[in-house]
Amino acid sequence: MTNLSVNLNKVALLRNTRNFAKPSVIEAAFTCIKAGAQGITVHPRPDQRHIKPEDVDALAQILTVEFNIEGNPLPEFLKIVRKIKPTQCTLVPDAPDAFTSDHGWDLATDGFWLRPIIRELKDLGVRVSLFIDTDLTQIKRAKEIGSDRIEL
Repeated sequence: MTNLSVNLNKVALLRNTRNFAKPSVIEAAFTCIKAGAQGITVHPRPDQRHIKPEDVDALAQILTVEFNIEGNPLPEFLKIVRKIKPTQCTLVPDAPDAFTSDHGWDLATDGFWLRPIIRELKDLGVRVSLFIDTDLTQIKRAKEIGSDRIEL
């Protein structure tokens, strides 16, 4: 069965454009869960234009559903994931200044350095997903390097 995980980044983006804490990421998470969502997803980017590290911490304290943290496995991002140990971590190859994620990993070149990161996350009990393009070769490589899931 497919489960719905709602991404709260745009809620945080709207909040961050205002001078007060509304809309609330926490309230949005509760609303999504009450409506039947089985998971919550966030993407804490280095520029903190939407989800911020403190949002991730607050969500981790209250969530009773799957928590997916996605992002480029840069040192600050991995520090957050190691601390929170979410249900899932989706690794995304976006540049720190990218407006949005617009392409997947090229596992022919990136797979060798992603493999130990995937292993570390799995050793922490975190399920790992890779953001990849719709390419059967990439899908096969994702499994070969240890990914549990993929996001297209």
